[in-house]
Amino acid sequence: MGYEGFSGNESILYHHHSPCRIHEVGGFHELARGEWTPDTHVHRLASLNDVQAGGDPLAGRRLLMFNCDLEVWLAKPTASLEGFYRNGEGDEVLYIHRGGGTLQTVFGRVPFREKDYVVIPRGTTHSYELEPGVDQFWLCFHTPGELELPARYRNRYGQLLEHAPYCQRDFRPPEELESWDEDGEYALTVRVRGGLQEYVLDRHPFDVVGWDGCLYPYAFNIADFEPIVKRTHAPPPVHQTFEGPNFVICSFCPRPLDFDPEAVPIPYNHHNVDSDEMMFYVAGDYSARKGSGVGIGSITLHPSGFTHGPQPGAVEAAIRGLEEGRASTDETAVMIDTFRPLLLGPASQPAEDPEYAWSWARAARS
Repeated sequence: MGYEGFSGNESILYHHHSPCRIHEVGGFHELARGEWTPDTHVHRLASLNDVQAGGDPLAGRRLLMFNCDLEVWLAKPTASLEGFYRNGEGDEVLYIHRGGGTLQTVFGRVPFREKDYVVIPRGTTHSYELEPGVDQFWLCFHTPGELELPARYRNRYGQLLEHAPYCQRDFRPPEELESWDEDGEYALTVRVRGGLQEYVLDRHPFDVVGWDGCLYPYAFNIADFEPIVKRTHAPPPVHQTFEGPNFVICSFCPRPLDFDPEAVPIPYNHHNVDSDEMMFYVAGDYSARKGSGVGIGSITLHPSGFTHGPQPGAVEAAIRGLEEGRASTDETAVMIDTFRPLLLGPASQPAEDPEYAWSWARAARS
């Protein structure tokens, strides 16, 4: 199992029986993404807290935004997945805002918890076991390209450099291989060609007795990301965690404030010339967004063609915080920057706060 034919990262899996066999071929269901096209092009805010929970980790996904490089889905599953799933046309990464459970895979079990990123390479047959009685709230990212760690964090052999904001021990690979040598009927859903193909297998798909290689699912907790700090405000690339084709995923984590005596410890206004910025607010007190309606569980979209930055009064408040002895931030967020415009999915419309686009002007007048 590998990328780029036989030239990329790969793993070798040792099966009891041929993994090629199938028992029945079911229906093919087109993955209808849908699109919400607003009348205006403005900054956008949506609160995802009131979106109703339901479904399993696959059928319960709701599309928030997408382009040809990336899809962003919301999931609040209430039931474990019956059967098995394999994404045959893209890598996935889940951000577990709330919840927990176990990703059961052909490579073994990957337990996950709140604030984990769960990375699932394409072609990985898997299922989900949810922690009972726990509220689940996930963001699910799909890319038809390869999800990687940024090249600037790695040496020419691929090992993480010591200045990277994480190290090898922070990534949690499968910890227990479960090998099933059983006959039966096992439902498998495979995402291919823009849709979901249903199959029935006559053998349990987790019949692997061992594997080795460099391609496998893993979990990484955002709290293990070590922020890079400068004397003055550092731009968003220092928060980069993953990269894919024409997009990056960044982790904003608690960190010491800028410590130059002349520093203004808050993001400066910046103009998105060629990128869209999506921010999901995870925890803490986002001082730059005071008075704008942004809260934990909210998502903002600052599209290309606009300048955006702190709300009016936020700079002054940040300076007052320094004078009062505030030395660090307590904010956590997941950010995506894309280099192609993001289209809005149908789940964005009912959650939107239409007042957000006016928050800079109204805050200034008040």
